[in-house]
Amino acid sequence: MFNADIWKTWERSGKAEFLKQCKALLKDDQQSPLFAKNDRKSGISRAIYELISRGIHGQLKKESVLLMIGELVSLHNDVPSILMDIYGIFDAETATITASGDAPTNEERATFCYIVKETDRYVSEKLLKERLEIDTLQDVGTTKNRSFYTRFIKVKTKLYYKQRRFNLFREESEGYAKLITELNQEFSQGTITVQDILEIIKSLIGCFNLDPNRVLDIILESFEARPEQDRIFIPLLQAYINDGNIICEVLGYKYRYFADVQTPASLFKVTALLLQHGVIKLDDIYAWLNPPDKSIIADWEAEMAQAKEYVRKLNVILTNKDKEQEQEPELEMAPEKKYGLNQKWGLCEALLLIGDWATAQQLIRKLPDQSVVVHEPIARALCRLLHIIIEPVYRLKCALPANIKGRSVTTAYGTLSKLAPPPVTSLTKLRVHAFPMFTTLGPSLHYDPVLVYKLLRLMRVILTDMNVDPLKPPVPSSTGTTTEHEQLYYDILSLLDSSALPTLAYMDCNSCVAEEIWSIVKLYPYQYRYGLYARWKNETYQLQPRLIQRRGAAQKQIKALMKRVSKENSKQSGRSIGKLSHCSPGFLFEYILLQIQIYDNLITPVVDSLKYLTSLSYDVLGYCLIEALEQVDRNPMQNDGTSISLWLQSLANFSGAIYKKYNIELSGLLQYVANQLKAHKSLDLLILKEVVQKMAGIEAAEEMTSEQLQAMCGGELLRGEAGYFSQVRNTKKSSQRLKDALASNDLAVALCLLIAQQKHCVIYRETAQSHLKLVGKLYDQCQDTLVQFGTFLGSTYSVEEYVERLPTIHSMLQRYHIHSDVAFFLARPMFSHAINQKYDQLRKADSNAKKLSTAQKMAKYLEATAHVMGPVIESVRPLHPLKVWEDISPQFLVSFWSLSMYDLQVPVESYQREINKLKQLSAAVMESKEQNASKNKKEQERYIALMDKLQDERKKQQEHVDKIMHRLTNEKDCWFLSRSAKSAKNETITQFLQLCLFPRCTFTALDAIYCAKFVHTIHNLKTANFSTLLCYDRIFCDITYSVTSCTENEATRYGRFLCAMLETVMRWHSEEATFNKECANYPGFVTKFRVSNQYSEAIDHVNYENYRHVCHKWHYKITKAMVFCLDSKDYMQIRNSLIILMRILPHFPVLAKLSQIIEKKVEKVREEEKNQRQDLFVLASSYIGQLKAKAGQMMLESDFHQVPEKAASKPATSASAAQVSTTTVDQQQQQQQQQQQQQQQNQQESS
Repeated sequence: MFNADIWKTWERSGKAEFLKQCKALLKDDQQSPLFAKNDRKSGISRAIYELISRGIHGQLKKESVLLMIGELVSLHNDVPSILMDIYGIFDAETATITASGDAPTNEERATFCYIVKETDRYVSEKLLKERLEIDTLQDVGTTKNRSFYTRFIKVKTKLYYKQRRFNLFREESEGYAKLITELNQEFSQGTITVQDILEIIKSLIGCFNLDPNRVLDIILESFEARPEQDRIFIPLLQAYINDGNIICEVLGYKYRYFADVQTPASLFKVTALLLQHGVIKLDDIYAWLNPPDKSIIADWEAEMAQAKEYVRKLNVILTNKDKEQEQEPELEMAPEKKYGLNQKWGLCEALLLIGDWATAQQLIRKLPDQSVVVHEPIARALCRLLHIIIEPVYRLKCALPANIKGRSVTTAYGTLSKLAPPPVTSLTKLRVHAFPMFTTLGPSLHYDPVLVYKLLRLMRVILTDMNVDPLKPPVPSSTGTTTEHEQLYYDILSLLDSSALPTLAYMDCNSCVAEEIWSIVKLYPYQYRYGLYARWKNETYQLQPRLIQRRGAAQKQIKALMKRVSKENSKQSGRSIGKLSHCSPGFLFEYILLQIQIYDNLITPVVDSLKYLTSLSYDVLGYCLIEALEQVDRNPMQNDGTSISLWLQSLANFSGAIYKKYNIELSGLLQYVANQLKAHKSLDLLILKEVVQKMAGIEAAEEMTSEQLQAMCGGELLRGEAGYFSQVRNTKKSSQRLKDALASNDLAVALCLLIAQQKHCVIYRETAQSHLKLVGKLYDQCQDTLVQFGTFLGSTYSVEEYVERLPTIHSMLQRYHIHSDVAFFLARPMFSHAINQKYDQLRKADSNAKKLSTAQKMAKYLEATAHVMGPVIESVRPLHPLKVWEDISPQFLVSFWSLSMYDLQVPVESYQREINKLKQLSAAVMESKEQNASKNKKEQERYIALMDKLQDERKKQQEHVDKIMHRLTNEKDCWFLSRSAKSAKNETITQFLQLCLFPRCTFTALDAIYCAKFVHTIHNLKTANFSTLLCYDRIFCDITYSVTSCTENEATRYGRFLCAMLETVMRWHSEEATFNKECANYPGFVTKFRVSNQYSEAIDHVNYENYRHVCHKWHYKITKAMVFCLDSKDYMQIRNSLIILMRILPHFPVLAKLSQIIEKKVEKVREEEKNQRQDLFVLASSYIGQLKAKAGQMMLESDFHQVPEKAASKPATSASAAQVSTTTVDQQQQQQQQQQQQQQQNQQESS
């Protein structure tokens, strides 16, 4: 800071330069403190330090240093204080040097002491004594005698080390007595203030020399005696001592005193009030409370373990009969004394009682979840607080009627302090002030059922005011911000999860609360509801030891109950199940479903027993059913891998029965099936199949009788009365529920399309590694369910709804890649509706609408058909190459696929049969004397009305069939186009079989009959360029591959198709007159195919005897194909051939020799499979029995057709006979090929 030359030239110029620089540092006003100017203070301090240091070390004379100090002191008032600081530094430095014993230290110390002593000319002695150490003052000589030092030691010892004695109660109690009197006087409002009391306390402390800490203790004791006087004691304590730690220490000693005995509630209340007013902090007092957190956590874990052990013992199966009479294990509950010894729980209760929720919440969070509020006193205190908080909004939104007097909450529960959470006046504020308390309370809400109802009603009011739609829940915005209503929506969901549903677990047999909860839960989508049920069932019962115990006890009850469930006691068992299900439906249904999977004979009695459930329990049952279906640890296949497991079949049967009988929401189950289909899993279609069958009465049965098949060709009424095994009268409501469930979630079309896509996915993706038997079953299940579901949609939806929901045929074919058989099956009702609608429009648009002739009506119908089917025809063109359309027209393809048996014939016999049946029933009712007359009359009227409806339906169908036949007659000439120089007959039949007959004849049993009927219709219409004979020949000649490629159900349908075809063939075969009438002059029996500009001759037609030869050939070909399949050893071929043989048995075999051949082959299969494949053995045995029963109807070959003389004189083998009988058609085919070749050569030569 200073140049070294200053010190060297001190006497000449250095002194003046030093003083000049110091003045520059002290140039401000003398009265301004240097301590406010840190930079200048450090500068002048450094200058003085350098000056004195030069003097101590001898570089400057002592007198020069003292003179300069004098001048500096005169410059500023703060310089003496700074000088004392510098002296303190040199005092420490020279004292340290002295202690080290260096030689020059005595001189430097002496110089320092001299400078200090001489400074008293410029600095007051008082400042020296105040700032310097006692030892230094003696060395300097300021204090000259030792008595001063001795007195200083005594004062210091007395001040710091001697304990002060205070008066004790037993020694002198006047001061404390007066203090107690003052603190316990009546504090009337306005008569005395806190400041007055504080002054009295101070005066008592000063007068009687009272210990301040004891005074604090007495204040707290007085407060504890009168906690209601908190308006006086809280400010008094804050004014008396402003240190919360000291108050906590005094309180802590009190709590430690009560560590082993029950702590007084008054102490908890005082502590709570101090915490509420912020006098002390929770963390400061928490450390003094007993027991420690580790002990509480250990006890809680022990209680949980003890509860689980209790449940384990309940589930132990006793093997010793002597032990069965032993008492059940009991769960040792924590005694009340344990609660009384826990000071943390007591403080929490006190905090809640005074309304200090914030502090109580802090305390609760320090301990394990539910370990605090599980105790009844704490739970009830929190319930009381909630009653008071929600009272205003509850009275506003859920007020009682004016004529009902309710009890005031203030009267029942008292009031809270101003620092407590404010009462809620609006629904939106509930989520801030009340909902967190309910969440913390959790299952312990069950201690106050009234509060439970209040909460549930408020939640329902909130959701009702929001107009929530279960199908359209609020969706959070993409920005992440939510409105208050959306927050309330999800907060209520959280409350249901954390409080409402767990509370119900404690409330035995309380169906009213369950219904209240359902009134809220039903306003949420099933996805949210099922999430709640999952946590309720799997997590809630692990929250508290008592919940674990209750679950164990309930499980034991349901196990005992399920052992007694039977068809006879379903009513009594149902009541017991209902009571159990009110509080704990989840695991109750889990066990019931487990038993059903094992014992399928329980399904009916269990379904009957579930009539006493609440709406909530039914909904939980729906969830549990889906959970049971989605069992990842269970194999849905049987061990052999060839069939569906029994447990899945049992669940499917139970699903159909339970959804049919009870009003349970179907959306979840239907969505589950859809999701499984999306995942390429078709096994769960069994569920949908059962549900549709039970709820809609639409069966997926293939085993229809011939009478049922005929009835299925009629109208809707006839199908319902005679087409199904079970009556469908009781399915109206359940069918509507299924329809609504599909509509509400847009699943109707989705399921249709998914099943259609899955049908082909089954073979190539889902079951790529599975047994063929299983592949076939899954494919059949897909097909049957698709037909069943599509039939349900077509019969349940109005045509307008059906058309509105289903995609167009073009979309199904192009966008969704649905095969034409399925697409037309689904779209068929739309075509009929659209045509009829257009027909009505055209008819009404005509001015002479009421006077139209039949021909005019038919013309209108054709015009409507062309208008509707035109776009459909165009949509199928891209599906196949152009070469295909050279053989058959798109119009024919569309006509074939768009029509059904309802369009081709009227089942007159079925209508008449059903009408006769109703007449008999009507007559029987009138003759019956068991019922009263009015009821009999009503029943008769119902039968008569039904007969009238059937008559009208038959008439309506007949008119419809007439229109269709007129349409086909008009179209037939455009179906098969003749091409010059080539006979298209063979290619036409190939395309017809490939694109029409084969895909549809195995679609449904009715379609199998339809295909046979359509071929017959084409023949009867005398359709040009279509060979009926060739069509039959292609169908019958080699069926081996068709039989092999069928699934089990497809084989059944294919057998029906062959049987219907054989029926026509054999009817023509039976009588020559019938043949001549229906076949002789028809284009379908032309054998020589010419170019279109040539005419047919009579010789071109097959005569009756040749036709009989052809029939023999067909029978032989069928026999040959069947024998080949039966000899193949392949399971699929043997099974399918047996199924088909059983189906065509009415018309094949009819020849005795062919019958013997087949019988031997089947008998051989029967013997080989007797101890191996039992299902084949059963099929073979069944067929053998039926075939033998028909043995008397067999005919000789000579009766079947004219046998050549050689064959007649010598018994020919079946093969040679067949060869002879096949010559006619074979020769005709050869002639056809030769003609085609000759025409091609002629064209080449001419070109």
